[in-house]
Amino acid sequence: MGRRVVVAEDSLLVREGIIRMLDTFDDTETVAVVTDLDGLMAAIDEHRPDVVVTDIRMPPTGTDEGIRAAARLRESHPDVGVVVLSQYVEPTWCLELLEGGSERRAYLLKESLADPAQLEAAVEAVATGGSLIDPKVVESLVVSRSTAPASPLDRLSPREREVLAEIAQGKNNAAIAASLYLSTRAVEKHINSVFSKLDLSEEAEVHRRVKAVLLYLSDAERRESP
Repeated sequence: MGRRVVVAEDSLLVREGIIRMLDTFDDTETVAVVTDLDGLMAAIDEHRPDVVVTDIRMPPTGTDEGIRAAARLRESHPDVGVVVLSQYVEPTWCLELLEGGSERRAYLLKESLADPAQLEAAVEAVATGGSLIDPKVVESLVVSRSTAPASPLDRLSPREREVLAEIAQGKNNAAIAASLYLSTRAVEKHINSVFSKLDLSEEAEVHRRVKAVLLYLSDAERRESP
């Protein structure tokens, strides 16, 4: 059975482009197309999609409807993946999207839609429980750190890097403990040490986890670059 997708986008040109892209993806069916937040929530209740692809700004307010929809779905439909599309490199919105966990969440810049493979990768990631963040958003969040001669992650021990890699997969503390054969208390100590070494000690808990993940992704990208 293919993936069922609901599209929420108030711009006609962007909306048609998304639909055409989705039609080219294997085992993917667009089951509803809407233009505002109320329509999106109604379509989700009616069609029970696997994935939602939504603009970040839609009627009625044109501010952060896509983020609010994702937050609601975290509670009402936790198995629905959400790909949020934005015209803006805005790390704050990305952090809000990932509150409560990074699993089944993706944040893409609309300019990325020039390459259909980017949207396909995002849909695949959220449908299978993963996450995907546009590299330009990651870069924006860590730009002040990325100019330093060394990565902040260089401060971490090998075990701390393993724990951070597990966090980046969207796992909670219990799942990390099971994966690394550690006690939950040991995982908590490692995570607190990671936060401290990355200068995230004063952040709210969810933002510390999200920012640590974004730093991890940024560092991985830096190491893979020639």
